[in-house]
Amino acid sequence: MANVVITGANRGIGLELTKIFTKRGDSVVALCREASSALRETGAKIIENFDVTNQESIDSLSEKIDGVDLLINNAGIFLNETIQALDFDSIEKQFQVNTLAPLKITMALIKNLNQGSKVCFVSSRMGSISDNTSGSYYGYRMSKAGLNAFGKSLAMDLKGQGIAVALLHPGYVQTKMTGFNGEISPTEAAEGLSKRIDELTLENSGGFWHSNGEQLPW
Repeated sequence: MANVVITGANRGIGLELTKIFTKRGDSVVALCREASSALRETGAKIIENFDVTNQESIDSLSEKIDGVDLLINNAGIFLNETIQALDFDSIEKQFQVNTLAPLKITMALIKNLNQGSKVCFVSSRMGSISDNTSGSYYGYRMSKAGLNAFGKSLAMDLKGQGIAVALLHPGYVQTKMTGFNGEISPTEAAEGLSKRIDELTLENSGGFWHSNGEQLPW
């Protein structure tokens, strides 16, 4: 049985990942601002009123959680800015939630990780610089590119401690974040992500993977 921590677990991909790991018999700690009835039904240990941008919430985490075998930084926001309408407040908010928050959470739990632990970040193909062929989405692209950059550094820095790191793109998923548009369901995305997590080792640590198994360009 593994000890699993998942952020943004109340709905969408986070909820489906919680379902997968609780059904496996793992002990799951689900972090969210407000628990949904669907999350409560999973039987996971729920920590509510958790705001990924609130330092007090983050600082208190390590005392509420025991050893962590798997940390999944899933929480994120998706907004759009075009060159005709740049909203710097929107850009900064996405950077706080999508980039700084997962790094802060990981650092807060670094002492809870053990040799053999895994740290996974739900990133996005939109964070790929070489794959950007359409522009716009300034804040989201920047925030996910930043996430990928520090995730790669963490993979290098934690390898000596036996901790593997992965950057994972779920696909174009039908969630509230995308206005329920998309190509696959949250269940399908979570199933693919869980397979990539199972395949994560120190040998492939630091990779940027699609949930379907495709290695993505930086």
